[in-house]
Amino acid sequence: MGTLFFFLAISIIFSFLCSVWEAVMLSIPPSFVERKLQEGVSWAPTLKAFKENIDRPLAGILTLNTLAHTVGAMGVGAEASRLFGGEEIGNWLGFSVTWEAIIAVLTTLAILIFSEIIPKTIGANFWRSLTGFTVNSLRIVILVLYPLVWLSQQITKFLKKDKNKSVLSRADFSAMTEIGIRQGMFKQEESNILRNLLNFDNITVKSVMTPRTVVKAAQEDQTIRNFYDNNKNLRFSRIPIFSNSRDHINGFVLKDEILSNIIDENGNAPLKNIMRKITIVNENFPIPKLFTQFLENREHIALVVDDFGGMSGIVTMEDVIETLIGLEIVDEFDNTEDMQSLARKQWEARAKRLGIIEEE
Repeated sequence: MGTLFFFLAISIIFSFLCSVWEAVMLSIPPSFVERKLQEGVSWAPTLKAFKENIDRPLAGILTLNTLAHTVGAMGVGAEASRLFGGEEIGNWLGFSVTWEAIIAVLTTLAILIFSEIIPKTIGANFWRSLTGFTVNSLRIVILVLYPLVWLSQQITKFLKKDKNKSVLSRADFSAMTEIGIRQGMFKQEESNILRNLLNFDNITVKSVMTPRTVVKAAQEDQTIRNFYDNNKNLRFSRIPIFSNSRDHINGFVLKDEILSNIIDENGNAPLKNIMRKITIVNENFPIPKLFTQFLENREHIALVVDDFGGMSGIVTMEDVIETLIGLEIVDEFDNTEDMQSLARKQWEARAKRLGIIEEE
């Protein structure tokens, strides 16, 4: 009888460990791995390698688990047959009941409860404290069972459809922000920014630009003094400059430089003397790329042109940032066309606030 319990115990113990390791490995998020790397934890590099190639530790776990179940079942079955043979102890619903059948049922229940339900619950709930133990244990398991682990990995690689496909999508990240709000990890404003960021690439310059019909621009030959006298209450810090018409924007001037030239008694000089170059983008240019370009070139304004090279409007860094932090794109709409429309409405509200366009 002692041998029977020995095989049963071996099967349950190793299967228990395998279930704990599996639950822990599948519960660890990428952020936890990066944090442990930054903290300099000794097992963190191994954990990162395991998470980047999750098939390897899972192959080791499943290999050991299969061996434990197989050896345990064979040992318990052989010992039960030796001890009790085919001795019948009763009849139930027309079926003969033997000690071997009872032991088989009890063994199955024991494995289900003690090597599946309990350990996986423990691993899923206490994965943080069990991560170090899991990583160090799996290193030994993979080393001992390396031939079988390698074979399992090769089979898995062969059956994979897309080896480089990420398991997380934009929709998954968006859902994670909702969970973060409910659990108190994010404030509502922080969640809005995260969700807007995930949909940032669906917005084009045309949706957030100031249209040419309401752009404040000046003729390049106009004197600094004349422009200042006619625009003393100007709200804008950057003014586009054109030559013959608004379709020929050549650059822009800074309001601060206009004031500096007035103070330095250089007001009779034309605006083109203090003109700066302006970036030109197509109206279908993506907002994320424009944002990166603004940052890299330390610029704050760009000229927007249509497919024929004519002026469509201007766009500023303020437009881009307010689009990022001021819209609740995901909450209200779920397609690109509606997001463009929402961005447009947001610009109109901002333009009315700044006095660019009049209230209706």
